[in-house]
Amino acid sequence: MSSEGVLANLHESLPSRRPQLVAECRSLGRCSLAGVLEGLGMELGEFYRVAKSWALLQRELGWLALGEASADEQRLGRGIAGGLLHLDDPERLCWLADQLQLPMAPDPVGFDSATERSWRMLMVQLWGSGRHHVPLAEALVRLWVAAHLRAELVGALDWGRAEPPPIPLKLHGRYSRSEVFAAFGLLNEARPFPGREGVGFDEATQCDVFFITLNKSERLFSPTTRYNDYAISPWEFHWESQSLTREASATGQRYIHHRERGSKVLLFVREENKRGGVSMPFHCLGFADYLSHEGERPMAIRWRLQQPIPAAWLPVMGLAV
Repeated sequence: MSSEGVLANLHESLPSRRPQLVAECRSLGRCSLAGVLEGLGMELGEFYRVAKSWALLQRELGWLALGEASADEQRLGRGIAGGLLHLDDPERLCWLADQLQLPMAPDPVGFDSATERSWRMLMVQLWGSGRHHVPLAEALVRLWVAAHLRAELVGALDWGRAEPPPIPLKLHGRYSRSEVFAAFGLLNEARPFPGREGVGFDEATQCDVFFITLNKSERLFSPTTRYNDYAISPWEFHWESQSLTREASATGQRYIHHRERGSKVLLFVREENKRGGVSMPFHCLGFADYLSHEGERPMAIRWRLQQPIPAAWLPVMGLAV
């Protein structure tokens, strides 16, 4: 079956109606928002399209205290589902998640200009603008009163937050191979030449780094290095290891068990090696987590990205926008 067919079947198996979602959540047992998303294999947007509100769904499941949802709970639930799922700025996500866990509502009197505007950005998405506008101080107090809605919001923000690389590189930035080596401290006076391999493991950061060229010319790549690498979806990437890597090898086992062992996998992807005689930079797709693999020598591995591929890059990755 083609990858498109597999994805279609997976999509059809996801809960598409609220009663089905409620039943499948019951089968999972009481858990967090992240637990539901992982257990059902749903994206955050897909979940909210069906559930509308995590807090209200928990009430229906009996996981929250029984009783009628307040007007604020309903309004904030709509705000989360309809106004905040697009957030993908790592620094903003981190700041919001930390701030929303403060024990008391912050007082706008002490805000500097940037902090005030950051809170207003959040509140306008939660409460609305125009006739729905709520003064900032009041909006904060009412949000803090709805503690389980804040917890839901933190859960949604954490799900969308990618771990920043432990080196001076930015998610979705573009870098040459030499720049990446320098960022990892592997290019210096003692080692002035960057590696040429498509993979590397940095012991200091416990990070596997993959340099992936999608369109491999016969002139520049030998038959043993023309790996079948491609994006399956904005969230998933198919990658083939080096041609001699076995599943049982130390490298193969590190790929499979990287999360349990505390190592990371970082993907850099470019469309082609050169254009007009100029070496092309790599797009930093960020960290990825192991999903599954087939075969060995090479291992064909499916990785799940911690952040989706930006829409503007999808044509480069061979995906329809």
